[in-house]
Order: sequence, then C-alpha cells, then structure tokens
Amino acid sequence: MTTTAFFIPCVNLMGAGCLSDAVKTIQSYGFKKALIVTDKPLVQIGIVKTVTDQLAGAGVGAVVFDGVQPNPTTGNVAEGLKLLNDNGCDFVISLGGGSPHDCAKGIALVAVNGGSIKDYEGVDKSAKPQLPLVAINTTAGTASEMTRFCIITDESRHVKMAIVDKHTTPILSVNDPELMLLKPAGLTAATGMDALTHAVEAYVSTIATPITDACALKAVEIISQWLRTAVADGKNIEAREQMAYAQFLAGMAFNNASLGYVHAMAHQLGGFYDLPHGVCNAILLPHVQAYNKQVAAKRLGDVARAMGEKVDGLSDDAAADVCLAAIRKLSADIGIPSGVAQLGAKAEDIPTLTENALKDACGFTNPKQATAEEISAIFAAAL
Repeated sequence: MTTTAFFIPCVNLMGAGCLSDAVKTIQSYGFKKALIVTDKPLVQIGIVKTVTDQLAGAGVGAVVFDGVQPNPTTGNVAEGLKLLNDNGCDFVISLGGGSPHDCAKGIALVAVNGGSIKDYEGVDKSAKPQLPLVAINTTAGTASEMTRFCIITDESRHVKMAIVDKHTTPILSVNDPELMLLKPAGLTAATGMDALTHAVEAYVSTIATPITDACALKAVEIISQWLRTAVADGKNIEAREQMAYAQFLAGMAFNNASLGYVHAMAHQLGGFYDLPHGVCNAILLPHVQAYNKQVAAKRLGDVARAMGEKVDGLSDDAAADVCLAAIRKLSADIGIPSGVAQLGAKAEDIPTLTENALKDACGFTNPKQATAEEISAIFAAAL
C-alpha cells in the first residue's frame, strides 16, 4: 500500500460576508502587522481599503504591496520581501486571485527559509514552514488561496517555475463572494476555465484517490451549471458563491492529485509570452485530453456525465469525445479564443516551449507520459 497525504489549510471560511469573520480570526491569532500582497486594480476599486479598514478596527496594522504583476515574477517576490522586512511584518495577507496568492507564498517562504525564490523550484525544497499566510480570494479559479502550489515567473529564463511545497499552504483561506462581484466577465471566464482544468486534470491524474475524485467531479458539475451565468451576470451572488465552492473543490482535488500537461504547457505559454494563465489552460484543455483519451477515455466519460452530457450506452471512446466537445462548447459560450495564435504564440517557438514543458513538475502525473514530438504536436494543434 502507498501512503497518501491530503493537504489543505487548517481553517477555510466561505460564504457571503465571511470577511468580517476572517478579521476576527486574524485578531485571535495575535498577529500585529500584515504585509498585504495585492495588485493595483484592487486598490483602485476599493477592495484593499475595505480590508485594511477592517483590520485597523481589530487593532491589526498593515503595509500594502500592490506591485504584483498578472504573472508574478522573481522581482515581484524580492520587492515584496524587502517591504516586509523593512516594516517588521509578522504575517502576510494575500488579497486577489492567483497572482497575489502566488507572489505572497513566494515572499512568505523566502522570508523564513532565505535565499531566492528560484531555490525552491520543484517539489518540497524548503526546510521550514513559511511566515503565516492568510489568503483572501477575489476570484473563482486558481484555488491558490488553499493550495501548496506557487507559480513564479523567472524573468531571466522567461519560464514559469512550479513550486510545489507543503510549506506554502496558507493557515487561513477566505472565499467571500461579495469580494468577487466586481470581477469583469473576461476574468470570470478565464478563472472559471482554470478551475475546470484543475478538476479534469486531477481526475485523470495517475495519483488520483477516491477523495480527490469526489472533489473533482463535484467541481465539474457546479462549474458546468454556473460558469455561464457568472460570466453573463457578474452581480449574481448565487453564481459567484457556487463558483467559489467549485474552484475550492477543484483546488482540493489538484492540491492532492496534482495536475498534468495542460498546466505544464500553459506555464510555458504564460512565462514566454506573458499570457493569461486561465485562457491558456482553456485552449489547451481539449487538446491535451484528446491525447490522454488513449489511456483515460473512461475517466473522460465520467467528466462528460458530470458536465450534464448524456453518455449512457456509449463506448468509452465515444463518451470521451462527448467530453471534449462539451469542454469546447463551454469555452466558446463564454468567449474564450479558439487558439493560442490569437494571443501571439508562434509556431517557431514550439521547440523551446516543448523543452520547458517536459521539465515542469505538473506534467509528472499526466496519465500518459509524452515524447517531445507529442508535446510539440499538441502545441501545434492548439495554435
């Protein structure tokens, strides 16, 4: 028997208005001063002030680092770490989507373990738990607020580093859908497809378990029911809350079953061209699963069923094809581009993208290991 582990933050708050409960929880921990890691749009729309005001009311100080880029970089981590050290912060709050969460993890990890964030690329490279991290989510997609995954772009190599480390798990995650109502439709679509990708990749992973399977299929079901509504009507609080639950479930799945070639390849597109992660995932998802169908057709049929498709009586191969069609239709319905060439990807870069994708830790649990030629063919098909 192989021992399996299940990683998740100690405390996870969910539901409309739970931000106030999160502040009370922070106060109970006895923290004095936070480094809030966020981005400028959240400062501009007032969400950062909402959080700092509530913290101040609870006697907790805060310094704001709003320099996080959409694909956070090694430079972002270094800059945030300097601000943390200069101000004597005793914990970190990430506020936003995957980019602030990942940047904050990098800052908190290096704050305790030293060196550079580049030293921690790979799996469980750190020796000590990071500085305490509270992750307050404003999107419904990456699940980075509750995972041990941290993706940072190495600016010198133009590569997204996958840092998978139990020590980057936040101590508290917060999913308050009231903080998600102002998210634009395009970001809602991209993050929603990111969540779907997490669920599908976890379900076909070589290290999936009955626990991760249950989380993954429920996430697929909810996303299929609610993502179109969340994109079309961003003020629909029920749709926002359902998507928050779905992305969290997908996070529970992939945080423990890991991912596959969709993420291994999307990381390269994002790092090389500075493209939005969720959109790259959405475009690649049906192409990679078409490759995986060789060994995972039955599982893809289960995904089709969770998406609400009628597959009873079909062969495994035919049911998998229904799954691929349903994924493509969902992407099209919410305005996802059909190919990465529309985002600026070029055929001549495929050899470099392929070489780096094969080194990405996310690919190690793909249900079928690919050759360089096979990865290149998937990239080409996704153009």
